Amino acid sequence: MKTNCFKLSATTHKNSSNKRQVYLKTLGTTLAVFGLAFTSAAQEKEIDTLEGKKVVLDEVLVSGVRVTTQSPVTFSNLTKEQFKSRNLGQDIPILMNFLPAVVTTSDAGAGVGYTGIRVRGTDATRVNVTINGIPYNDSESHGTFWVNMPDFASSTENLQLQRGVGTSTNGSGAFGASLNILTDAVSADAYGQVSTSIGSFNTLKNNIKFSTGLLNNHVEISGRLSRIASDGYVDRASSNLDSYFLQAAYVDDNTLIKALLFGGHEVTYQSWDGIDAETLKENRTYNPVGAYKDENGVTQFYANENDDYKQDHFQLLWNEQISDTWSTNLAVHYTKGRGFFEQYKEDEDPADYNGIVAGFNGTDVTDLIRRRWLDNDFYGTTFSANYKENGVNFIIGGGYNKYKGDHFGEVIWAQQFTANSSYEDRYYDDNSTKTDFNIYTKLNYNVDEKWSLFGDVQFRRVGYKANGEDTGLVNDRFNFINPKAGVTFNLNKNNNFYASYAVANREPNRNDYESGSPKPEKLNDYELGWRYVTSAVQVNTNLYYMGYKDQLVVTGELNDVGAPLRENVGDSYRFGLEVDANIVFNDQLSTRPNIAVSSNKNKDFFTDRDGDIQDLGDTNIAYSPNVVAGNIFTYAPKENIKLSFLSKFVGEQYLSNTDTEDSKLDSYFVNDFNVAYEIKFNKIFKSVVLTGLVNNVFNEKYVSNGYTYLNSWDTPGTTFEVQGYYPQAGTNFLVGATFNF
Repeated sequence: MKTNCFKLSATTHKNSSNKRQVYLKTLGTTLAVFGLAFTSAAQEKEIDTLEGKKVVLDEVLVSGVRVTTQSPVTFSNLTKEQFKSRNLGQDIPILMNFLPAVVTTSDAGAGVGYTGIRVRGTDATRVNVTINGIPYNDSESHGTFWVNMPDFASSTENLQLQRGVGTSTNGSGAFGASLNILTDAVSADAYGQVSTSIGSFNTLKNNIKFSTGLLNNHVEISGRLSRIASDGYVDRASSNLDSYFLQAAYVDDNTLIKALLFGGHEVTYQSWDGIDAETLKENRTYNPVGAYKDENGVTQFYANENDDYKQDHFQLLWNEQISDTWSTNLAVHYTKGRGFFEQYKEDEDPADYNGIVAGFNGTDVTDLIRRRWLDNDFYGTTFSANYKENGVNFIIGGGYNKYKGDHFGEVIWAQQFTANSSYEDRYYDDNSTKTDFNIYTKLNYNVDEKWSLFGDVQFRRVGYKANGEDTGLVNDRFNFINPKAGVTFNLNKNNNFYASYAVANREPNRNDYESGSPKPEKLNDYELGWRYVTSAVQVNTNLYYMGYKDQLVVTGELNDVGAPLRENVGDSYRFGLEVDANIVFNDQLSTRPNIAVSSNKNKDFFTDRDGDIQDLGDTNIAYSPNVVAGNIFTYAPKENIKLSFLSKFVGEQYLSNTDTEDSKLDSYFVNDFNVAYEIKFNKIFKSVVLTGLVNNVFNEKYVSNGYTYLNSWDTPGTTFEVQGYYPQAGTNFLVGATFNF
């Protein structure tokens, strides 16, 4: 990307000295080489890619939520160029696995289907995700369900992961990280692309992409169709995923307008339940979901124990460069989601089904098949105005979004229906509404060539209503003020220091109401960082302290649909050091190591065990390893071939907040190997790119995720812990070919 990462170019700082411009351009260009910089408004510049020349102007659409090295925020950037050789069907979280402080999970064990991400030990419900600046997290659960948008990485231009509170943005507050994704940039040239990949567990991915290029120098139409299928590593954990992406863009000297329509349809066999410790030893791939006994007492598995969900997104994005100093962004969006998961249930109590079913053969229980539906609408607008001149970069913006969700259940088969009832009757029918309004201002002020100041304040008003049997009647309203401040010091062209303080407040999610009356949580985030850059070495180092009040920590338990349950724990903190580097030895060899070392503690943690309230003192926060490290070693012997060896270490972590040995998840160290080879042609195809990926080269038997809960059913008065584990695949592979024309 060709831009000055400090956004202090000659066009916006006409009165700057030549010496200052040269100094900042030198540092900005060097940082950009290592993927730290993003262009903001240089609409006249172009870059070359396999997909033709991209007009570098789309970054203006995310200027309100992204940062540069002139901001006192800890962040990492990941571009399409950096992950495309591994983009063979696995989800975006898996492609982000080697970023600092990141831990990824996969229910099916191979990165296709339901996947998740944790950053600094915080789960995905605390990672604020935006797509082109528009909120993506589910409004009620706060989760990000990448399975609903299969192969979205193939339509991603780049992404930025901000660790900690990050900047004020749209959507739910960030309590561990903010992830903002920019979709495909406008292509100046027409292109076509066909990709296919196959691999272990009958994984198959096919997609096609195209662009018309700029027609009459102003209009571009582009799109993608994708299909991914996989049996999964875990038994029957299959995925059948379809997705699409369609974009129309208008460009001129001062205007960028993009209309996007994208979405997907996923059908996955459920693998939410995990397995116990004994089964983990004897049969790692066993999947208990869907099991039932037939009339002969033989265990069978229901064939349609599926999750079936469709989601469609519409976005209209408009950037206008009003003058040399002012620009504006306006977006409107609408998301439609609908789908269900289907379950075979044995020995159900008819009383739980609103009179639809009856006991079978004189018993008070029945077998049945049910579908639990979600039908929702999410729509709204985001907006911002940006002023840049004489060292001032000022943004004012905000958004208003509304969510309406219907939750209902149907019994599609039962051993016996009651009179005058049918499978179309609903045994529960709930609805919920959530509104989210926010307004924010941001200021970056360059005092001189060395010092810059940062200020950011957001006001957010959230209203949530629900009437579910699991939540009870909810009618809550929250008003949050989230201030941030920081300073950046440029010692010289190689060294950059920053310090910041940020506050974030966050409302409970729907599942939190199952446990009673949850409180909103508050975070105070302190960040201290140093960036060192030369032509061959880049090092980012930051120290952080995240102090929580009433943090909603994951307890280790799951609800009846596999979602983690949380509870307020009073005071807690995360304190850590993160270091990542990019070292270029020569034109052929480079390495990108990172390590995150942290202490994550609940203060004076109390637990109820066998009716006795116990003070456990300071305990470790669940799902928070003290050490997370990664590395990508790359060797490019020739211009058209690249070999990469990727390593990931995740230290031991606890599945609960009680520090019991039974709830400890072992550390693991996993290595992958990736190769990309490009063949260029003069006819028919511009090039063919062959890629290969071997995951878990050394066949590590590891578990990346699990759960635990207290069980007193079998022996009343005696409580013991029960654990569940999600094993990950051993050595497996994916190979692919991309035809560019």
